[in-house]
Amino acid sequence: MYPFLFRTVLSRMDAETAHHAGMLVIRVLGVPPFAWATRALTRPAPQLRTEAMGLVFDSPFGVAAGFDKNVVGVRGLTALGFGHVEVGTVTAVPQEGNPRPRLFRLIPDRAVVNRMGFNNRGAEAAARRLRRVRRRARHRAVIGVNIGKSRVVDVADATADYVRSTTLLAPLADYLAVNVSSPNTPGLRGLQAVQTLRPLLQAVQDAAAGTPLLVKIAPDLPDDEIDAVARLAVELGLAGIIVTNTTISRAGLATDPAVVAAAGEGGLSGAPLKARSLEVLRRVRAVVPAAFTVISVGGVETADDVRERLDAGADLVQGYTAFLYRGALWARQINRGLRR
Repeated sequence: MYPFLFRTVLSRMDAETAHHAGMLVIRVLGVPPFAWATRALTRPAPQLRTEAMGLVFDSPFGVAAGFDKNVVGVRGLTALGFGHVEVGTVTAVPQEGNPRPRLFRLIPDRAVVNRMGFNNRGAEAAARRLRRVRRRARHRAVIGVNIGKSRVVDVADATADYVRSTTLLAPLADYLAVNVSSPNTPGLRGLQAVQTLRPLLQAVQDAAAGTPLLVKIAPDLPDDEIDAVARLAVELGLAGIIVTNTTISRAGLATDPAVVAAAGEGGLSGAPLKARSLEVLRRVRAVVPAAFTVISVGGVETADDVRERLDAGADLVQGYTAFLYRGALWARQINRGLRR
């Protein structure tokens, strides 16, 4: 049913408009009695329960940051069977993001190009919604909060900006993820250099006051820099690392080059990222201790993909782009495949 709906209706809509329409449905599914009926159909098997960072996840498979930027879909995504939801990216200052259109499907590649630019309502609004979710939800997925730099803040003042978000959100998050790897905020990826990343992570960790802290890195980093960031995360006592964000590469795409060119700049996600994301996962896992949490994201679509990441050393796995191509029962498909 969903493949037909995608081909005939959704693929003809502006990608961002289609996403908002889908999110409305997800929000409805999070409200009783719809949530009860949905949860009965999609609840992960008890065998999938996973522990990481001192937290218990109903399933090792969750939603990556970017899908629920404003903490509006957590209950619906829980009902659909995701073991965790990483909300955001949230910035201290509310911002509109880049001009539309800014989200593009590359259907032959089962991929997406986005240059959203951290569009969100800001950390204070996210904190209000997190309080409501924590107060009202009888059962909810683990909630991670992904934080990024506000566009209006100079890179030189990034640390204070991240700390402001951390102070507001860490007490309400199950874990916190520092995003220094999006290609859509000018100067952000430069923060991945160890000499600038160290003081940033130290300050955020202090402000997090015990909330598990992770850092999310780009697939485009050279291998030696990936090793250096992984070692830094271990040295500082972070809870884990998320590999990887979107890529700026356009190598090996099957989509018509004219369509790719028309999409323009932005981060590429989906199936083309699979090989590099898996490669970075294996590299990081070889560097960090066994008890250090590694979350793998990028090019994940099937239960076999998730199992491959778990076998390669991931503690948890995230997806986003394939949601657009697989539909609302995607997590159910993954969880049933993992159980088998």
